[in-house]
Amino acid sequence: MLYMEYLKEVEGKTVHDYLEVKMGKMTKPIGVEGPVIVGAGPSGLAAAACLKQKGIPSLILERDDCLASMWQLKTYDRLCLHLPKQFCQLPLMPFPQNFPSYPTKQQFLAYLKAYADHFDIKPALSKTVISANFDHRCGYWRVKTQGVKKEETEYVCQWLIVATGENAEEVVPQIEGMSEFEGPILHTSSYKSGSMYCGKNVLVVGCGNSGMEVCLDLCNHHARPSLVVRDTVSTLKTYDLLNDILNIFIIYILPSLNLFNNIIIRVYLYILLLSTNQSK
Repeated sequence: MLYMEYLKEVEGKTVHDYLEVKMGKMTKPIGVEGPVIVGAGPSGLAAAACLKQKGIPSLILERDDCLASMWQLKTYDRLCLHLPKQFCQLPLMPFPQNFPSYPTKQQFLAYLKAYADHFDIKPALSKTVISANFDHRCGYWRVKTQGVKKEETEYVCQWLIVATGENAEEVVPQIEGMSEFEGPILHTSSYKSGSMYCGKNVLVVGCGNSGMEVCLDLCNHHARPSLVVRDTVSTLKTYDLLNDILNIFIIYILPSLNLFNNIIIRVYLYILLLSTNQSK
């Protein structure tokens, strides 16, 4: 009852907003029974599936016109998962058994589509969230979106889940001399293949996963890449790497060992982590 009363109050305020009504930009607010999820990538789909399994409805808002837009629109052609598939599958539905250990970009996208179909997840596409305000008086979120024609829609919900990812926006460092450089400057989110760089000198800045793979792709297409990095060659700190290994052991391996071996391995890894951390 309180929810319906609040929704009527929001609707009344919208109707009396002269500018919004006159310009026809704002539609009637939409009440969402469960959470509103921002982002239709892997995290957003997984959140919606887990909620649905518990009988909780939700609504996903996605700014692009497709699922997993980062994977579909901003990744290079040769991309594969960087971890074995058992560490990357979404909750409640594993990868198909015939998939390789490191699925390709196309295979992962097919898996995400099958996942959305299996759980009947239907995001509201082309809905860019432009504001999200929490009304402390009644405990509800007011989430405003903008469509492709600049039309605005407001959603009212009690819970808001942000699943936009950590790499949703490209970051290009400002390097001295960039403005005078006459060649193209490209972020990896716009890179597709090295075929257009055949026979050319290419400087790759950064040697993380994408930097290394782009260099390999350039070499395969007979370009001449050079790789520069501001720190040591290994972009993953040894301490972080060992910590990840420890987590994998604890979750997947240790439970299957007997108590004695379990304790020995835990102590050994703990000492190794401490010594590595002190040497940094």
